[in-house]
Amino acid sequence: MAKERVLIVDDEPAVRKVLTRVVERIGLEAETAASGEEALALLSYGKTFDLVLLDVMLGGMDGFAVVQQLREKKNEIPIMILSARSEEDNTLYGLELGADDYIAKPFNPVVLGAKIKALIRRNKAVQQNSQAQVAGPFVYHSDTMRLEKNGVEIPLSSKENIMMKLFLDHPGEVFTKEQLYRHVWGDVIVDGNAVMVYISHLRAKIEENPKNPCFLRTVWGMGYQFNPDGTEEPFST
Repeated sequence: MAKERVLIVDDEPAVRKVLTRVVERIGLEAETAASGEEALALLSYGKTFDLVLLDVMLGGMDGFAVVQQLREKKNEIPIMILSARSEEDNTLYGLELGADDYIAKPFNPVVLGAKIKALIRRNKAVQQNSQAQVAGPFVYHSDTMRLEKNGVEIPLSSKENIMMKLFLDHPGEVFTKEQLYRHVWGDVIVDGNAVMVYISHLRAKIEENPKNPCFLRTVWGMGYQFNPDGTEEPFST
């Protein structure tokens, strides 16, 4: 089984050496970068890591810029920042940008090693257990078949659940009444009125104004379209 890998980013060779020893003593592999630019290059060129151990005070591009660029690119790799004890504001700023944890320098190697392993373990557990599907303000939990809007759960009946999941899986796609009926009811004899009733039920639950829906829209002469952006314009994929 391959070892987890840590990317160490620090512009001081002596610090990189110490951090490498800490990482290797807890059974992980270490690779180092002497600058923010080098770290981003390693992460962009197919190198895979389980955690980035990042000093915030680097020459050239600082650690904050590294965190910001990674998060803007939707790279969710765990990031632990290193900062001096006197730099509490910097630490908080790094966390606000998207870093996951921090440790102050000078640090206890045992504590640092434990925090590294805990962060990697927590991230892997989240990845394995996460079955959440996000679309605009909606989050659908496939494991429990629960729908949330802005963090508030929306109770759905079994058929509402099936219909909503279809829309979530195909944002922007227009479904005719026939397609919806066959998918939800599994019958070749289509009851268009049943579809309209359930569309109305869903709108009553997910729309701010069901009479003027912005998420579950009617495409006249065609069918229904789910627009997770909630905008007036047709949703485009």
